[in-house]
Amino acid sequence: MMKFSLGLIYSLTVFIGAKQFIGDPPTKAPNPPDLTITRFAGPDVTPSPACLAVAPTGEVFVGVDMIGSLGKDPGKGRILKLIDKDNDGKMDQHIEFATVDNPRGIIVQGSKVFVLHTTFSKETGKATGMALVVFEDKDGDGKADGPAQPLVENLSNTKYIQERGTDHATNGIRMGIDGWIYIAVGDFGFHNATDRSGKKLTMLGGGIVRVRPDGTEMEIFTHGTRNVYDVAIDPYMNVFTRENTNDGGGWNVRFSHHLQSGEYGYPVLFQHFTDEIIPALADLGGGSGTGALYMAEPGWPEKYSNVPMMADWGRSMLYIHRVTPDGPTFTQKEEDFLEVPQITDLDVDGSGRLFLSAWDGAGYSGSPDKGYVIRAVPNNWTYQPFPDVAKASIEDLARLLKSASAVARLNASQELLARADKQGIAAALAIATDTQLPLYARVAGIYTYAQATGAEGIPALTALTKDATMREHALRALTDRKAILNDVATGPFLEGLKDPSPRVQAAAIIGLGRLGRIETANALLQTKVPASFVAPVKDVEGPHATPNAALVLPHLAVRALVSMHAVDEAVAAINSANSTLALWALRYMHDPKAVNGLITAYPLTKDEAVKKQIIITLARLYKKEDTYDASWWWGTRPDSHGPYYKAVTWESSPAIEKFLKATSLKKGPAGLAFYRDLDARNRMDIPAFAPEKKALAAATNEPKVDLEKIKSKKGQVGKSSIEDVLLAVNKLKGDPAKGKLLFTAQGCIACHSINKGDVMKGPFMGQIGSIMNREQIAESILKPNASISQGFATVMITAKGNKSYMGFVTEETSAKVVMRDISGQVTTVKTSDILTRKEMKTSMMPTGLANALSYEEFASLVTFLSQQKK
Repeated sequence: MMKFSLGLIYSLTVFIGAKQFIGDPPTKAPNPPDLTITRFAGPDVTPSPACLAVAPTGEVFVGVDMIGSLGKDPGKGRILKLIDKDNDGKMDQHIEFATVDNPRGIIVQGSKVFVLHTTFSKETGKATGMALVVFEDKDGDGKADGPAQPLVENLSNTKYIQERGTDHATNGIRMGIDGWIYIAVGDFGFHNATDRSGKKLTMLGGGIVRVRPDGTEMEIFTHGTRNVYDVAIDPYMNVFTRENTNDGGGWNVRFSHHLQSGEYGYPVLFQHFTDEIIPALADLGGGSGTGALYMAEPGWPEKYSNVPMMADWGRSMLYIHRVTPDGPTFTQKEEDFLEVPQITDLDVDGSGRLFLSAWDGAGYSGSPDKGYVIRAVPNNWTYQPFPDVAKASIEDLARLLKSASAVARLNASQELLARADKQGIAAALAIATDTQLPLYARVAGIYTYAQATGAEGIPALTALTKDATMREHALRALTDRKAILNDVATGPFLEGLKDPSPRVQAAAIIGLGRLGRIETANALLQTKVPASFVAPVKDVEGPHATPNAALVLPHLAVRALVSMHAVDEAVAAINSANSTLALWALRYMHDPKAVNGLITAYPLTKDEAVKKQIIITLARLYKKEDTYDASWWWGTRPDSHGPYYKAVTWESSPAIEKFLKATSLKKGPAGLAFYRDLDARNRMDIPAFAPEKKALAAATNEPKVDLEKIKSKKGQVGKSSIEDVLLAVNKLKGDPAKGKLLFTAQGCIACHSINKGDVMKGPFMGQIGSIMNREQIAESILKPNASISQGFATVMITAKGNKSYMGFVTEETSAKVVMRDISGQVTTVKTSDILTRKEMKTSMMPTGLANALSYEEFASLVTFLSQQKK
């Protein structure tokens, strides 16, 4: 991508963007007529803008990133402060606020500016990781007073940032009304990230991490996403993302609701173990999610407010997601909103001005000539100055805390916390307890009060659990900070499990998991498991992007039981009415006590279904995920079979193997098939359950394609300039049926698949029409080296035995790499045999493959591809 991941883009080459958008709104699709859009700053000031944030008073902080997602040279980034003095929608002044490499996320809070960025060694010039830092401008001159203060360091995988750039690294940041900074972590993950208190944290893969504004209390919020770039947080602390996941048939965008402690499954659970994850709310097809914002500003038309607004770099579109409550979670409906070429980020100020940044074809490594910032406001918008909260009275801050504006509430809350004034704390509690106020105001009050008071606020928060309207939020606030958990009673949470509201039940379950009191495990084990808790059938991809509200509560209960390591309690429940949830939880408990308990329980049960689930659970426990040390990464197209990526045996593996063998012998030859399937599903590799040997079928290699012969032919396209060809394509409709035939005849089939069921080759073409228009597709074919599709760079591998291989990687596991060369031939290389691995800078796709075609034929090929929108 640029993550954006930029790593997310699976198209042939970089999406060039809507070139016609220079000073006016884009014309590909009409933007809402009730909005006024102006160009705020151009590439002369804001080239390659990767992120932005807006102060409540309207100053725009833009992260200029001349490294991009694949660049590796430092000294090319900065944070600019842009000012619109006359409020006409155009920047009047810009100041270089700070110099920083590879800015990925910004938050402006009072005089402080938080930045997530890549760090580099001054001595070697190489990346050393990523860090969340804070700058401060106390004298108000528009420039940071000094160097940044680190809050969290090592917040990504240094090895792969050095090798690949930041395409799957750590990205956007946003503050919730609870005062936490939420951090979007790509699937590089991180090893030994360190906060200011010295706490270290490791995470294999992607998800959301959060930390306090002072850089302490760092913790994992959710896990199991691929390339999440930013988070949208609503006034009630619902967190939404538009992330990207490789499901074997291209990279699809998924819209997700994140529940604290939830597991979202990428890459090892979301295909064949989908019964165990919280599914995304929707699979939206190809794209590349970037910036995110929950718009909750009263000056905006109702139809555009109180919605997550999610940017998609690949589709050059800002989307609105209409979310509808569904038990403890939501359902959603996506709508086109604003077209912005390679949109990267967005934010809104206290007067309702929405600012958006456009990468606009700046490439994977940034460009000094591309990129801009626009402003969007409702047509009837009038400037209303936002007050200086630092000078506001307690009464004024209390009024802002009750405002319909989310921007006003957050900034008032943070100012009240900074003052630590008894009158302000009392005002926050008064707002939280005022039943006449809107819920958003009361929620702002309760989180402000909880942060300000710590353990001293527990009695008042506990009292608020008696208020049905505030119960969910009171339970969350009580367990939001781990430092005070010892003083929090379990009673309100046990009562919450019985509440008629599934949202309250979810808050109670999550809270009990955070409290970690083993005596509550039996109450959690009583959480009902729905009939939809069913594993996908053999070799069938499960519903990883279909909302399943009924599965959320038992999922959260399992996560809570695992976090408190309730082994004894789960084992004791195997032969009870709660066996399903107990066995689900035991799948993750790699403890000899769990294994021994399962083996002991097996002969004691008369229920054949429970016996079967015990066997399934033991098979799952046979291996475990290896300890992550950041020396490896699963790549852009990882093995997603599951249930582990880098599986290893452990101390109880021999006991499990012995038991499984013994029980299989009692089933006889007819029952052996079950154990073979179980072995394959869990990749146990137990010899006794190896597949039956069958006669090898004749090789069915695809025919070789002579691309050199194809490109040597000269037709109308080969004799014309690229500009003339593009002009012709714009005038000719082309015949898609003829284009389909040419897709094979011109050798495209050697490297590209069209259907999801096909063997994965190079860049997947089954969705290219939803990402690129006809002109962009044509340009990608004519200029394949203009930009290499992320994940499909040509790779050169040298291996033992003086062997070398060149192609693109079509499959990768911890044990092997499968490559496909330009002729379509497939080679498997053992990971243990690889000596060196290097990505090439040129595309494996030769220039000139369309040379032999006429304009009409080339237009037909382009039209066929443009219609691929699966």
